[in-house]
Amino acid sequence: MITAADITVEELKERLSKGETPVIIDVREDWEYQESNIAGAKNIPLGTLPQRLNDLEDLKEQEVIVQCRSGNRSASAKAFLQQQGFTNVRNLLGGMLAYQG
Repeated sequence: MITAADITVEELKERLSKGETPVIIDVREDWEYQESNIAGAKNIPLGTLPQRLNDLEDLKEQEVIVQCRSGNRSASAKAFLQQQGFTNVRNLLGGMLAYQG
């Protein structure tokens, strides 16, 4: 199975500045998302991802970018989504720490 390459903060910021609207799933807890988030990101805490799969069914063939605080939880989310048949999941390297850095 070919997996999508992860995405850097620089690449994501460049795409956003060009007006692109990629699907971004923020897997941090609600309170973390409330403190700071990437505009347009959908908040689905990692622990609730299995129960929310139906909400994401139509994204299986699309590029989905997952992000968290540092990149660890989103790496787990990427692996989980790939196991569920998602074909183009990319982890935001460094997460919000890098994005805000």
